[in-house]
Amino acid sequence: MKKKYSRILLSSAMLTASFANAADLYKADPEADASIPLKWSVGLDAVWDDNTNPGGVTDGDETFALSPFTGLSYASVDPQTTIALYSRLGMIYYIDEPESPTSDDSYINSRVGFDLAHRFDERLRFSSRNSLSYELEPDYSQGVTTSRQSGEYLFYSTDNALGYRWTERFGTYTGITLTGVAYDDSVANADRDSYTAYNQLRYQFSQQTVLTGSYRFSQSAGSGLASDSQDQYFIFGAEHRVSASSTIVGGAGLQLREVDNTASDSTANPYLEFSMNTQLNEAFNYSLFVRYGAEDYDTLVSAPGIVPLIEFESKMTLRLGVTTQYRVSPTLKFFGGLNVISASFEEGRTADNLFTPVADQDETLLNVSIGSAVNFTESLIGTLTYNFTNSDSDLADRTYDRSTVTAGLRMEF
Repeated sequence: MKKKYSRILLSSAMLTASFANAADLYKADPEADASIPLKWSVGLDAVWDDNTNPGGVTDGDETFALSPFTGLSYASVDPQTTIALYSRLGMIYYIDEPESPTSDDSYINSRVGFDLAHRFDERLRFSSRNSLSYELEPDYSQGVTTSRQSGEYLFYSTDNALGYRWTERFGTYTGITLTGVAYDDSVANADRDSYTAYNQLRYQFSQQTVLTGSYRFSQSAGSGLASDSQDQYFIFGAEHRVSASSTIVGGAGLQLREVDNTASDSTANPYLEFSMNTQLNEAFNYSLFVRYGAEDYDTLVSAPGIVPLIEFESKMTLRLGVTTQYRVSPTLKFFGGLNVISASFEEGRTADNLFTPVADQDETLLNVSIGSAVNFTESLIGTLTYNFTNSDSDLADRTYDRSTVTAGLRMEF
């Protein structure tokens, strides 16, 4: 019984400790649970886009693009060390170059990741999660952007921590997370680098449930006119394993935020995070995440009728995401996804020396996708996906509709 408690207490201790800074908000469990031999893939996607550069004078620009890619995945799991590696290297080439003067006819669209967990003994454990991407389209599961930007961006995240079991039921996890986003020259004042130091207390309440209490200190540095900021989080939560294939992680608490170069004192905001992964049966699975709190990214924007850029001290954001997959047969499966992002831009002021107050602005984005995959042979797979995005915003040039249809073919070996 003692070994079983200790295994549960620290085996998934990264779940709530690094949730706020995870590279994938859907990912309730950061570790691979089974070894996967090295697998390669190569493919080509054909994409029709009815609004390549939404908002502004180029809104409604329809294009057709090709996106070749190659990728690999690998996982090694043993009682002491777990290693997972994945990558997807590709590009987007527009047959008809987008009308926007800042757009090119080709963009890089790539991502790599590496996860490691090592158990030194029954008490001490090290965990590392790392990802790097350079792409054009926003990935809402990363929790970085609210609306589509016009240029490529580099996003990185590394989360490293040590876990220690002090007693049979009590353990701690202490770590540091580094994250950042850097856009090309077409997107100004949007780069940001952040570090977060955290400590989480974990108590094994039952064989399936771990109670958690976390403290996080985060400091973020903005580029250009964007101000630096500091955040502190006090979060109480729990991790519950419903079954071997179903995990629920959640937490709620207080976020204290302070933005530099302002006359305002620190603000206290509610904070919430929740994630769930479930494999109902061999055919159907789904993942869910919810996060609410003040965000650092995309706080310096333009507003209708106001010439200077606006910086908002508070961007309270609710993010909700769902993905699901249903396998009809060994050769056919359907999949879908939903993202809802509701942001309230508050405490705004012009980003010049006048610091003129600006009214609050709201923005809501809905993104829905549905698709299917067919195995023509054991290694040849075809996909067809439809994606729809609706953005309703008080901010300038950020209200739009957008649809894309993607047909792809890939070979796995």
